[in-house]
Amino acid sequence: MIDSLFATVAVFLVLGAGFSAYKTRAIERAYPNIGELTDVGGYRLNALHVPRPATSDLPPLVFIHGASGNLRDQFEAFAAPLSGRAEMLFVDRPGHGYSERGTAENALPSGQADAIARLMDKRGIKSAIIIGHSFGGAIAAAFAMRHPEKTEGLLFLAPATHPWPGGVDWYYTLAAMPFLGWLFTHMFVIPIGLRRVENGTLSVFHPNERPADYIAKTAPELVLRPQTFRNNAADVVNLFGYVSAHASRYREIKAPTIIITGDSDDIVLEKLHSRGLARDIPGSELITIRNLGHKPDYVTTDVAIAAMERLAGQPRDLQRLAAQAEIRIARLKSEPTPPSQAVTTS
Repeated sequence: MIDSLFATVAVFLVLGAGFSAYKTRAIERAYPNIGELTDVGGYRLNALHVPRPATSDLPPLVFIHGASGNLRDQFEAFAAPLSGRAEMLFVDRPGHGYSERGTAENALPSGQADAIARLMDKRGIKSAIIIGHSFGGAIAAAFAMRHPEKTEGLLFLAPATHPWPGGVDWYYTLAAMPFLGWLFTHMFVIPIGLRRVENGTLSVFHPNERPADYIAKTAPELVLRPQTFRNNAADVVNLFGYVSAHASRYREIKAPTIIITGDSDDIVLEKLHSRGLARDIPGSELITIRNLGHKPDYVTTDVAIAAMERLAGQPRDLQRLAAQAEIRIARLKSEPTPPSQAVTTS
């Protein structure tokens, strides 16, 4: 009886792990690497590097994606509208997208910031405006504290940078565990996660409309691969302790700083994080946009680019642009979506 039970469990484990391996290969075929791997000291970071154009009006720009993301997210938001204006580096954070995880230090924002600094050196980028979205905001802040000489300016987009109440979702805690986490990510994450991608991405944009082609262009399924999901879970689980210990040091940041956030962000609370940054970083400017959720990079791309221009020394009235964005968002909310363009939630 016991032998039969063990045999059944073993078959179940083999089938589950086999399915995850099969789907992992299918996801990678659907979303192949569009970047280039670079050794940064015993492991490789993946990035898409847009070289400096012949004429440019902006300094180099380094983009850091958030949790559960990869470089395609920021690339799809910013590469086209900034084409011909700046050298750009879109980074897969260590252990995400197609980057290798590297050392244990890369489970913390400080380690990831150092890895990105080494990548900049390899790419010949002496300094840049650092743009961090969501979880990437914690890394951008760490980067500015640890590498001020490389930081021409900071742009935080709906950042996660301060302690918050309530902890993290149970599946992150489980996935980060040594043994049970391996079982969970290899057995359940892909079959469950593939069913949740649609609604999950809709919720990230809420209350704003998600672009209909967002999933196809940004490859959120890449995070469902077992090892990537474990890396992502470890990042999220470790974040609370890290920001609790380091948020008090944000006052050390001297780089020009702009924070763009929405007052309707259900993913990262702007009153804790964005207002906290504005309070803690001397001279920073906070732009709060009404009825904006967690994706200012997509919903108010024009305001984000104007902020980059402002950090580069160009005169821009960000408050006026934010007010115009609020009118645009309100108009979109009041207009029904045509049936041919409706986003399914089934």
